Amino acid sequence: MTMQLTGIHHLTAVTADAPGNHAFYTQTLGMRLVKKTVNQDDTSAYHLFYADGIAAPGTDITFFDWPVTPERRGTHSIVRTGLRVSGAGMLEWWHRRLAATGVVLGDIVERDGRPTLDFEDFEGQRLSLVLEDGGAESHPWHGSPVPAPCQIRGLGPVTISVPDAGPTDLVLTGVLGMRRVREYPTPGNAGSVTHVYEMGAGGPAAELHVAVEPGLPIAQPGAGGVHHVAFRIPDADYLAWAQRLNQLGIPSSGPVDRFYFRSLYFREPNGILFEIATDGPGFATDEPLDRLGEALSLPPFLEGRRREIEAGLKPL
Repeated sequence: MTMQLTGIHHLTAVTADAPGNHAFYTQTLGMRLVKKTVNQDDTSAYHLFYADGIAAPGTDITFFDWPVTPERRGTHSIVRTGLRVSGAGMLEWWHRRLAATGVVLGDIVERDGRPTLDFEDFEGQRLSLVLEDGGAESHPWHGSPVPAPCQIRGLGPVTISVPDAGPTDLVLTGVLGMRRVREYPTPGNAGSVTHVYEMGAGGPAAELHVAVEPGLPIAQPGAGGVHHVAFRIPDADYLAWAQRLNQLGIPSSGPVDRFYFRSLYFREPNGILFEIATDGPGFATDEPLDRLGEALSLPPFLEGRRREIEAGLKPL
């Protein structure tokens, strides 16, 4: 297989409190709001994108704002999102910062060979700060309340939970071309194993971790949960990936133009929603890089409904 996924593109989660979500991710975590838009399939809901200083692919965690009850945790779901940081003493710095703001957090531990700090946002969204080697390029946001060396550099490993690894493994390796490289004990679940799959060049920005947890109930979606994870591809490979899914008989959305990137959606055998997304054209398509996220952005096909859409959204 010549086409390759190159890493995690973005992760989309669910909030029931857009103003609180905006405050947490921009002020507590210091990320940049790089796009304030709406869910293209439900224009009553914000779609908020938080990323690094230049909105680089692989750095954004995004949220749909839906008035829903909290997620009921379980398997058949995406259960934890890694956020990469770098530098000696960095996790200790973040532990002090998060503890001072009352965030629910654990101790600094070593997991899969990397120092890691687990914590939750105010709705129970499960997150981890993962220490990476300093070689990866970073793009700090100069408007952040977090000092540039301490800022989140992008998405790290994303962890999913499935009751049976076999069918998922067939899709990850046989369809998506990932490599299963190692495993480690699943935190908080004695006897469970988490398998690590690499994409592209590998490393924490290009890993999917699969926890095998047959004893858990099936997760029920809600606030504090995750909607889907997206994997990066070069723009030039997009139509070939659409053709590949079609030839393999995998039900998918078919090509979807999200204006800032192009997407393909499908569910793996345990029901978790995957997206394949292009790196381009990017978030500066419709507003200057230095003004990203300041105004409501709408793709061209929704622009004619701007007044109606704006009237239905609450201020951040």
